[in-house]
This record gives sequence, structure tokens and C-alpha cells, in this order.
Amino acid sequence: MKTVKLLREQLESDELKDTLLDVYADPSMMTYETERYIHALDRFEEEFGDGPVHIFSAPGRTEVCGNHTDHQRGEVLAASINRDVLAIVRETNSGKLDIYSEGYGRLVIPLNSLDDKSAKTGNACSLIRGVAATVKNRGYNIGSFEAYITSDVLIGAGLSSSAAFETVIGTILSYLFNEGKISAIEIGIIGQIAENVYFGKPCGLMDQMACSVGGLIHINFKEKENPVVEKVPFPLTDNGYCLCITDTKGSHANLTPDYAAITEEMKAAAALWGKEVLSEIDEDELLRSIKLIKDKVNDRAALRVIHYVTENRRVRRAIEVLKSGDIDAFLNIENEAGDSSFKCLQNIYSASNPKVQGISIALAASKLYLKDDCYARVQGGGFAGTIQAYVKNELAKGYCEYMNSIFGDGSCNILKIRKYGGMQII
Repeated sequence: MKTVKLLREQLESDELKDTLLDVYADPSMMTYETERYIHALDRFEEEFGDGPVHIFSAPGRTEVCGNHTDHQRGEVLAASINRDVLAIVRETNSGKLDIYSEGYGRLVIPLNSLDDKSAKTGNACSLIRGVAATVKNRGYNIGSFEAYITSDVLIGAGLSSSAAFETVIGTILSYLFNEGKISAIEIGIIGQIAENVYFGKPCGLMDQMACSVGGLIHINFKEKENPVVEKVPFPLTDNGYCLCITDTKGSHANLTPDYAAITEEMKAAAALWGKEVLSEIDEDELLRSIKLIKDKVNDRAALRVIHYVTENRRVRRAIEVLKSGDIDAFLNIENEAGDSSFKCLQNIYSASNPKVQGISIALAASKLYLKDDCYARVQGGGFAGTIQAYVKNELAKGYCEYMNSIFGDGSCNILKIRKYGGMQII
């Protein structure tokens, strides 16, 4: 292991530049990342002193295709991005997890109280406890460590900051105490359990799996306990495009009924066949039964079933064209997916408050600026929040400036797809 002092010297002399470039995939970010790493090492030293340390990283994620299919155990394409949770870590024999998390302060969790039923849910400590307890409950080793953790995964922008946090904790426990033998897929499952059971949020598995596995991945959730994960090539950068994410700054308050209605209506349609979720029913049969769903549930449920079936098919088509290197076909599929989310899934704005339409404005503004080169769609849950756009490199800076002029400075960010998930960097 290298000491804090040695790592700082190597960063200052650019000895680690190639390592950082391999991880973050963007030469323009090297100064930023170098300064960020040095700052994290400085803060670790202030809290815990000099000495040997490890450095771990877990990325945020973006949904590429498969909007609102995971909760029906459908198919998705998701990718890790070059924004991450960064952790400077040292193993100890203190009997506790002693973590200073930037933005949250000092978090101390004794290892003998991981399953404390009186502990609060809904905070960072509950995520840490949940990951550690689940690692232990699944038969792996755990131990104590001290860490300084910082993140540049935008919170509330649909990039899965919490899943990245869960992944970095799971990755630390895997490498420090289990020789790195906990697989990325299992770390993703552990993160979901931590969020569902200990944090109290009933999320699906897509976020954790994308953060943990890394790269562009196809996930088929049909087998509930054994999702099938496949890495897919993503030659977007090689063909002159980058990914731009715009946070429209909309409030998610009071939107829970809108999110819940999507799941409820899809499940109500599945119940017509006596099934729990739509993936248990043949896709062609679902499309032949639109009148039945319309009459027995409601019109919007029928539209959402159409979206579910066609979105799964778009995921499969996207995989085919990406493997063949046909970027134009992939971008057209992305536009089809966005159109389906708008017209069929209907998660672009809340029907209960149609005067607030940040995502609609972001999509319309993207079309105004990018014209025939516009490939943009809602990302994530919808109703408020984030859109993504695939933008030609030469247009990206101007596009971000334009979107920032509408939604505020820092709203639009240029991202790269990173090839690594949760990992030990040093």
C-alpha cells in the first residue's frame, strides 16, 4: 500500500495521470480529477492521519434504454458514467466503520450493531449498515475501516448517487476482507437490499447493477433472483458523440402518486392474466389484448402496456445495432424510446399539475438547438428531473450553455461512459 504522502506526490507529478484517464475517459477532466484526489487525500489525513491507504471508486449511472421496464422484470440498457463516489480507505481493528462523508460529516457504525432494529432508516448510516449487514448475512467476512468519502455524482439528477454510495461500500468490504471475491453482480444485489430493507426505499435493481458492473450493460430481470447481465459495446465516443445530461431542477415533491400509478396500472394489467408483472405474459398476447386492458383497467394502462412491450423490443434492437456499430440506428432508437415515454408511458409531466413542464421544455429546447441532430429523451422516473441527449462533440459546449441559460448554471453536464464499475484504483 502507498501512503497518503506518496500518493499526493505522485498525483502532483502526474505519475498517476494514465491511471485516472483510464478510469474517467476524458482528458479534459484530468486537472479536475487530480485536484479532487489530492483534496480527498488531504481531508483523509486531517481526519485520520498519514499512513498506507487504499483508493476505491464507484460510478453513477445513466439509463440508456428501458424506461420503467425494470419494475415489471423487463429489460434495460444502462451505463456507468465518469462521475463517481471516491473513497480513501484504511483497514483498522477498531470494531467499527468510521467514515467521514463529505456533506454528511462523521458517520460511525459499530460492527456489533449492524442489525439494530431501532436504528433510523432513510439516512446515509442506514445504507452503510445495510451493505455491511447484508455482506455478513450472505456469508462473507466484514471488518472495520476508516474512510473519507466524497462524490461528484449529482444528487437528484437521476444518476443514482445512492446506488454509487452503496456500491463503493460493498466494493471496499469485498477487497479489504474477501480478496475481491464478491462479484459485481452480487454487490449490486447487496446494494438493493440495503436500500430496500435498511434505507426504506423500494427501488428496483437497475441502478445498483449499473453502478457495480460498469460499462454499458444489458440486464434482463425476468428471473427475479437471477438477473441476466451482459456487457454491450458502446462506440458512441469513437463516432463523435458525447452524452449530455440536463437537470431541469424540477421538484419531486408530491409526485409519488404519479410514480406509483405507473407500477400500479401495469400490475393491474398483468393481474388480468393472474400474473404479478407484465414479463410473465407473452408480449404478442399483450399487444393483442389492448381492448381488454382498456376496458378492464383504463386507457392509460393500455398505453403503458404498449410502451412496456415496445420498449423491451427497443432494448433488444439497440443491442443488435450497437454490436454492429450502427450508431445512426441506435440514435434513432433512442428517439423512438423518448417518443414512447412521452406519448404512451406519459411520464414527462404530471397530469395533476400540467402548468409545470420542465422536462417538456428541455426536450423542446433540445430540438430547437440541435435541429435534425437532436437525439433526446427523458431519463429515469420522469415527471420532473432529467433528460439525456446524445450530442455531436462540436455542438456539446454550445448546447450546454443554451440549456444552462434556461435551467441555470450547472444544469447541463457533458459525461462520458466509463468502462469500470465499482473498483479498487490503488
